[in-house]
Amino acid sequence: MHPPGYFRLLASLFYEALLLLALLFVATFLFVVFFGEATHPPLRYALQLYLWLISGLYLCWSWSRGRTLAMQAWNIRLVNANGELLSMGLALRRYLLATIGLVLGGIGFWWALLDREHRYLHDRLAGTRLIMENRSARR
Repeated sequence: MHPPGYFRLLASLFYEALLLLALLFVATFLFVVFFGEATHPPLRYALQLYLWLISGLYLCWSWSRGRTLAMQAWNIRLVNANGELLSMGLALRRYLLATIGLVLGGIGFWWALLDREHRYLHDRLAGTRLIMENRSARR
């Protein structure tokens, strides 16, 4: 079990951002169809909360299964401290910690540049880790 390198982490993160952006475009479209224009409060805040919840559902569901689509493409797996799949509770904890890190200027992601195991700060705090997936184990 070894961590992915910086390039693989960055590539996976970029791919994940594109996939998440597409999901959020569809979610926003559905919100606007049902609730109308959301450019002013309180509807704007409702849309922001809705998108945060949609992101959380997608990511936590994927993480509890070991990987997102982007992680699968880059042969990365997410595991807990024992090398097992995350519980939904641990996935939610990771999501909340990652959200806080993003609000604080992305510090949770910048942390990986300094971490000897290339772990994000939210992974350190949640007790999770990204590892290279063993391709022979999948077959």
